[in-house]
Amino acid sequence: MTAEAPASDGSDNSGLYGGVVLGLAAMAALIVANSPLGPQYEALLRTTGEVRIGSIGLSKTVDHWINDGLMAVFFLLVGLEIKREALEGPLSSAKQAALPVIAAFGGFVTPAAIFAAVNWGDAHALRGWAIPAATDIAFALGVCAMLGRKVPASLKIFLMALAIIDDLMAIIVIAIFYTADLSIMALALGGIGVGALAVLNLLDVRRPSFYLIAGLFTWVCVLKSGVHATLAGVAVGLAMPLTRHDGHSLLEDTEHALRPWVIFAIVPIFAFANAGVSLHGLTLSKLAEPITVGTIAGLFVGKQIGVFGSSLLAIRLGLAAMPEGATTAKLYAIAILTGIGFTMSLFIGTLAFDDEVVLKQVRLGVLAASLLSGIVAALLFAALSRSNGVPASR
Repeated sequence: MTAEAPASDGSDNSGLYGGVVLGLAAMAALIVANSPLGPQYEALLRTTGEVRIGSIGLSKTVDHWINDGLMAVFFLLVGLEIKREALEGPLSSAKQAALPVIAAFGGFVTPAAIFAAVNWGDAHALRGWAIPAATDIAFALGVCAMLGRKVPASLKIFLMALAIIDDLMAIIVIAIFYTADLSIMALALGGIGVGALAVLNLLDVRRPSFYLIAGLFTWVCVLKSGVHATLAGVAVGLAMPLTRHDGHSLLEDTEHALRPWVIFAIVPIFAFANAGVSLHGLTLSKLAEPITVGTIAGLFVGKQIGVFGSSLLAIRLGLAAMPEGATTAKLYAIAILTGIGFTMSLFIGTLAFDDEVVLKQVRLGVLAASLLSGIVAALLFAALSRSNGVPASR
């Protein structure tokens, strides 16, 4: 999940607040799932809700409405941010984009390769190869905000740019590898919806209602087509124009309006619905399941090796420059932090598997790796700051 760039002085606490709310939602899910309310929690998520207009209707369980519906709004925000950053942000020039692009690629491929190596020979388990590939920026920026000046502003910008590329690669992976049996008719209608969005963009239409209508039509068609419906949210985000009129653009206004809802409502609701894993009977043997091991190794080991190794290689080869004010050690610390893979990792897990036993293994791996990555990165930044005499205040 991406977020607005932090202020250079480190005074922006939106990352901290978003990370805290997300953490509280995940903790609440764990507590409820392991309390006497656990059966009611599971029953609530399996409750069916239906929306019907005449003979056309959609019937899904609560957890599917969250994962297919609410998360489409999350991906709409991702689409808006990808477009803005590509046109005007750190990804708008080759020189600025080189390091985060190279780092993101290394940090995407390496965890996936590690997960695949651990689960090699099990075709079903290999469906989860992309689970450890993406960084959760809400949690990662929350850790950065708590550390304050210990993390150089340039590394925060690098982290956000990397996470945006992560999200883009995850979107591509979802579209290609996590698509069910296709309905050509529904897909063709979805294509018409995307075409309508493109026309609205070309005409620089600035009324959000037109994009909402075309977006809802596209979402329903994509949902029925077998391609994951959240991709419709990305299409709407990319279609919104960035051209400014009287200092405002529809893209930026929509982004600013959506961000609080996504950070403080949609993502926490997703976390509450997907992080609840029963720890009853948890043993070391449960943590040693190949899917759990592959997830932990991919996120905690693979992300830091991929991000740091590819970054250092790019800098040594002269393809990119070290972020201003950063050191090799601090670059390594931020690479460890990219192992926090909560939201997107859990989301991909729900696409890869529908077996609750396997999903429990995924959740355990994601939670353990994310916690480990956050703690180790924070401790390393604190140790580096003490050795350099950096003040603790923000």
